[in-house]
Formats: sequence, C-alpha cells, structure tokens
Amino acid sequence: MAPSFATCTEVGPACPVEATTYGYYPQLGSGIFLTAFFAFLALVQLGLGVFTRTWSFLIAVFMACALEAVGYGGRILMNKNPWSQDAFQIQIVCLILAPTFLAAGVYLTIKHIVIFIGPEHSRIKPKLYTWVFIACDIGSLILQAAGGGVAAAATKKNVKLLDVGNGIIIAGIAFQVATMSVCGLLALEFFIRAHRSGQGFTPKGSSHGAAVRRSFWIFCAADAFAYLAILIRCIYRLPEMAGGWGNPLMRNEKDFLLLDGMMIALAAATFTIVHPGFWFPPMRKGAKAIPHSEGTSVNDSTEK
Repeated sequence: MAPSFATCTEVGPACPVEATTYGYYPQLGSGIFLTAFFAFLALVQLGLGVFTRTWSFLIAVFMACALEAVGYGGRILMNKNPWSQDAFQIQIVCLILAPTFLAAGVYLTIKHIVIFIGPEHSRIKPKLYTWVFIACDIGSLILQAAGGGVAAAATKKNVKLLDVGNGIIIAGIAFQVATMSVCGLLALEFFIRAHRSGQGFTPKGSSHGAAVRRSFWIFCAADAFAYLAILIRCIYRLPEMAGGWGNPLMRNEKDFLLLDGMMIALAAATFTIVHPGFWFPPMRKGAKAIPHSEGTSVNDSTEK
C-alpha cells in the first residue's frame, strides 16, 4: 500500500518524507519568522483599528493576519512531523482563506476613495464596491473553505476525495481572481474618468492642503501595491492547485514562500505601515463630511 495520511503518522522507512503531499520538511526558520511576523501585524492592526475607529478595515485585515499566523504555525508543526494530519489541515485551510480577508480590505478602501474623489466618476455606486465584491469574496471564501474541508477530511479515509476538494478550491480561487480583476478594472476606469473630467482628484470646495493631498496619493499607491501583491498570490495558487496534490509546483517551497508567503506579508505590512486611519482619515468612523462636488457633500462616517 502506498504511503498516505491514512497509513502514515510519522516519517519512517515505510513513510518517507518524499511521499508526503509537499515532499519536504517545511523550513523551520521561515515558519517561525512568518508566524511571528503575522502575529505581530495582527496585534498592531488591532491597536491601530481601535485607535482610529476603522472597524470594518480592522476586522478584515486582522482576520487575514491572524489566519496567516495560525497557518504558518501549522507549517512549524509539519517541520517536526510532515505526516501530521492536523498540522496539514491547519496550514492548508488557513493559508488559503487568509488572503480573502485581505482582499476585502482592498474593496473597503476603494469604496472610500471613490467617495472622496467623487462618486460621479464611478461606473457603480460606492457602496457596491463593498456589497458586491465582499459578497463575491464571501462566496470565494465558502468555496475555498469547503474545498479545504473536503481535502482535509479525505486524507484520513479516501485519498481520491483530495481531487474533489482540490477542484472546489480551484473554483474558489478562480472566482477570487475574477472578482479582484473586475474590481481592479473598475477602479482603474474610475481614476481615468476622474482625470479626464478635469476636476482633479480632490473634492471641490475642499480645504485640504498639499500635505493632505500627498498623504492621500501615498495611500492610493500603497493600496494599489497591496492589491497587486494579493492578486499575484491568487494567480500563483491557480496553477499550484490545478496540477493536483503533490505536483512539482506544490513541492517547490521557494516558489511558495516567494509567491504566497512574501506577497501576503508585503500586502499586510503595507496596510499596517500606510494605515488608512492615519493616511486616509475619511475612513475613520465619525470623520467629518467631505464635499465632493458643488452643492453636495458626502458624510463618510460609517466605515463599512
């Protein structure tokens, strides 16, 4: 009988590490570093979110960082025992789900950027950036969670179910890539239309000075960088999962750490260093109404 989670509980002559899904001992050093790094970011996000009252953003990014920390904790356990079924389940589910929450943070920021510059330039209403895209995010989350659950359960009784779980996960990730791509295109079109309007990128009648405008553009650049990092990670996951469990790409830890771990670490760190509570105050709950066109104003105080 071929080695599998159904027959192996630890590495030995009959159960070599090469027969595991990943075919290697996950690096201990990178596992410890990323676990500590994401746990630290989660705590910082908690403090910053409470202090600046950016509640929705806090929930999204905190959950992403917390799940990443738990996921890499699972890889630390797999370094000790690559055949640990519990560790495998922890890391596969958490590391697949975490970026979905981080993407939700992107959708929240785009909504508020649209409100700040002027909803008249957007093809859809600002609230739809959260309602529609976060709803799609939740759909992606459900698909990936279901796939991860099926895959994790299959390791014990029916290895063939891994393919079923894998297919569901791929569908969830593909849906996530499509969702992010559509959102990114809408945001890009919004900026192009705002630029062509000749009205500039600050609200009419606004008293914001040069320093505030510079802070806003730094935040927009950081938001775009985080978006691209998350998108790169999601695109990487498609061929990694599409090749089937134990395929060569899935067994390449360097690619995984670069295109998954580092991309999400960069996105989460960017959202922590360039936190909207300080760099884009309109996202704070209770922020002052901002005039965005003559005779009208938007009260951007809900942070939803």
